Amino acid sequence: MTHPYTRLRSGVLVAAAVGALVAPAAAGATPSPSSAAAASAARQPSPSPSDDGVVALTPAVRQQVDDAVQRVMKQANVPGVSVGIWTPDKGQYVKSFGVRDKSTGQAMAPDLFMRIGSETKTFTVTAVLQLVDEGKVGLDDTIDKYIDGVPNGDRITLRQLADMRSGLFNYSADEDFFKALTSDPKRPFTPQELLGYSFKHPVLFAPGQEFYYCNTNLILLGLVVEKMSGQHLNEYVHQHILDPAGLDDTLFPVGNEFPTPHSQGYTNQTATGQVEDSADWNPSWGWAAGAMISTLDDLRIWARTVATGVLPDGDRMISPATQKQRLITPATSIPGAGYGLGIFNVQGWIGHNGSLPGYESLTIYLPSAQATLVVVLNTDINYKNQEPSTLFGDAITSIVSPDHVFDLPAEPTAR
Repeated sequence: MTHPYTRLRSGVLVAAAVGALVAPAAAGATPSPSSAAAASAARQPSPSPSDDGVVALTPAVRQQVDDAVQRVMKQANVPGVSVGIWTPDKGQYVKSFGVRDKSTGQAMAPDLFMRIGSETKTFTVTAVLQLVDEGKVGLDDTIDKYIDGVPNGDRITLRQLADMRSGLFNYSADEDFFKALTSDPKRPFTPQELLGYSFKHPVLFAPGQEFYYCNTNLILLGLVVEKMSGQHLNEYVHQHILDPAGLDDTLFPVGNEFPTPHSQGYTNQTATGQVEDSADWNPSWGWAAGAMISTLDDLRIWARTVATGVLPDGDRMISPATQKQRLITPATSIPGAGYGLGIFNVQGWIGHNGSLPGYESLTIYLPSAQATLVVVLNTDINYKNQEPSTLFGDAITSIVSPDHVFDLPAEPTAR
């Protein structure tokens, strides 16, 4: 039986991975026929893609995207969503739907600040890879070289932490953690507290043996960055990643600060199970795994930057050799999805998604077309065991890149 507390996460690779977070045996489950049929029926015919895999964003295609987004919103009861699609030669599409605040009816808008959950992982791992380039850490160093007290710490490498193959228990799947957070969602958590929720559990498997999406891994990597850079993680990320990339509207909060204008967030991951507004919750429980905030346009910039390792001005963010390591994405238990160093590849789309109470996001880049898709929304409440960000990704890519559909199976366990 899946307990309610297993729902909480700072973001997951894909909807299917949620079950694997706490019940690895269920990871191979396939979507129900009804879910698959519904997804198939929802897709509409599109023009044939060009050789690069993306169709031109003609008025007819834009209308198809409008219709698809509105259909998913209605199905999944999503209050508000913003969508951005950018291509170098086939047009762009930026549009918001619904409301940012259900109590006032204020409209959703593309310029709102949004919590981005596990997209934070792409920034934390980038920091680690920069330290690799500087020779301060090695991907195949074991974590005990930097952090004491980690179960199997003399066997788990930084690489295995970054590619989700450490075998450590995911702290956000711990029942005591769920109770602590939902009983006082504005309270702060320290990295050491988060690790404590994980380390009281036995390791799940030998390092490198399986893929298991685990926020604990990123807490450890965040501590490595702090130790080897001599800076707080948020300061390092701002100085070495956000500023060089020109991400002026992206931040790594240290508490529950949330710039305006922002959207409210709606979640049922609460003590009572009732839907609450989580905008002023403290995301420190996600820290290096899920605390960051950004905007649609900043995520557009980040999508290409993280997928290529090249900053907008043409300078390297990560060396070519290290970026090549990052983009080795071995297969996971999820069909069509590989996961590398803090980044996934789903049917050719490279990037990450994010989910934490009240908010979800999806930021992906298709190298063959140099195309970017970003989706941000103000709920994490699942629809038929699927995350709404995944539903939007599937519906939109079925239209704009029918040969590269972000088509992930439904979550295999009940929630």
